[in-house]
Amino acid sequence: MALGFIKKVFTFGKDKPADEAKPPETALTPEEQAAIAAESEPHERVEDLPLAQDPVLAEEMETAGGPVDDIAPQQDDADEPTAQDLGMVPLALLEAEAEEEATEAPALPKGFATTAPLAPVEEETVPGPKLSWFQRLKAGLLRTSSQLSGQIAALFTKRKLDEETLEELEDLLIRADLGVETAMRVTGALSSERYGKDVTGEDVTRIMAGEITRVLLPVAKPLALDLNHKPHVILVVGVNGTGKTTTIGKLAAKLSGAGLKVMLAAGDTFRAAAIEQLKIWADRTGSTFIGTRLGADAAGLAYDAFEKAKAEKSDVLIIDTAGRLQNKTELMAELEKIVRVLGKLDPEAPHTVLQTLDATTGQNAMQQVEIFRNVAGVNGLVMTKLDGTARGGILVAIAAKHRLPVYFIGVGEGVDDLEPFEAEDFARAIAGIGG
Repeated sequence: MALGFIKKVFTFGKDKPADEAKPPETALTPEEQAAIAAESEPHERVEDLPLAQDPVLAEEMETAGGPVDDIAPQQDDADEPTAQDLGMVPLALLEAEAEEEATEAPALPKGFATTAPLAPVEEETVPGPKLSWFQRLKAGLLRTSSQLSGQIAALFTKRKLDEETLEELEDLLIRADLGVETAMRVTGALSSERYGKDVTGEDVTRIMAGEITRVLLPVAKPLALDLNHKPHVILVVGVNGTGKTTTIGKLAAKLSGAGLKVMLAAGDTFRAAAIEQLKIWADRTGSTFIGTRLGADAAGLAYDAFEKAKAEKSDVLIIDTAGRLQNKTELMAELEKIVRVLGKLDPEAPHTVLQTLDATTGQNAMQQVEIFRNVAGVNGLVMTKLDGTARGGILVAIAAKHRLPVYFIGVGEGVDDLEPFEAEDFARAIAGIGG
């Protein structure tokens, strides 16, 4: 029936037999006939219509006999298509379905939290990687764990625990970037348990893993999103090369996969490659993208992005920023401007300021956190590039000093290589315990 309706509408203007085509005395003027013909020309056959590109409709056309010319005329009772023929649904039913959809919200992926009511969703079963997440994490921290375990084993070979040994262990842990506070916690716990007794390398790594876990547990938190307040603005900052844009893409993939409406803003206006890279991530994750010309004002882009995200009712707006060396005053001033502009649009924005840290950086990462926290109000960390050459101990030192939440860690470039931070797993991986 619906196909018949399409036929009757769009065969207007096709050639007719000569006796039918002869105009009566009251025929339209040539100008009127030309106007009507012009309206009919673009789609003279059903298969030329955009609808005909639909595979289901194309199949129906083929079954019915192909083009309009081959389809049998419809009966008179088909002249007026019914609502059912046109695929219409009673308005009351549509409103009921819309209301039901509006009351449900998608479930957030692992590593995120929200106070908004969420509807449970079934997780798809996908083939797991050849290596478990912990195995990949342990491989990423191999440099730190192998150095520590080797040096600890050499230090505690057939030796009783005394003050000299404790001092040597403390120096060893500080050189591994674990920080003074963590080093003192480890040596203090080891002294209270094994002082004056024979100590093995296994004893030390066990106690070290336990103390590192205690340092990291308070900062291992999910990234909280207030989905009752839209958009939730996430500003991503960090030094050049720390993986900001890639991290944004991975976060967008997780959020979009959970059914959230995500917008990505290319605030790194200094690099064309960064804008293009973020555009690719937006296309790949089904996120809305907003960018501007190279060299444009990044604060102005942030303003436009917020207004657009609010108008389109996006759940999350993630804004990329140019990689800044923390000792470049003018660049840090621009970052402050972005924060001020967002604050004028929403006193609580940006709601989350994520700083990406390169795990291969070492002690310089501590200084980066201090400066970016003062300038941009960093309130969460993501550690990237745990690729086997990492000096992962610095994350423990940062956690002990700054107490900033660590939301995610990344061990590679793939979407699945960014996972929520787990304190115990990280501690065991550094200590070289488990497999």
